[in-house]
Amino acid sequence: MKMIVAVIQPEKLDEVRQALIDTGISRVTVTRVTGHGRQEDIDLYRGQEVVPDLLTKVRLEVALNDAFVEPAIEAICKAAKNNGGKIGDGKIFVLPLEKVVRIRTGETGGDAV
Repeated sequence: MKMIVAVIQPEKLDEVRQALIDTGISRVTVTRVTGHGRQEDIDLYRGQEVVPDLLTKVRLEVALNDAFVEPAIEAICKAAKNNGGKIGDGKIFVLPLEKVVRIRTGETGGDAV
């Protein structure tokens, strides 16, 4: 089992969510976050260029059985990519998932995912 954590542009959320659903993945947790990478979003304030410290992003978390990991990564990459090749499309992290327990039924492992 793996946990996929993806940080994407907020305007790409609906496309990424639909791409995951089309892949057969319907369970996802979404959190609005702020962060800063290499991307710069320059604003003008009183005629001066101001670079904000943190930019708004969306963080997706998806717990998956191993067979769904690569299809999920492909779906996220395809849907989250902006045209033009600019930086700031996001990142995907794949983490090992040691144990999952469904609280309602007590199921564990792949059955709980």
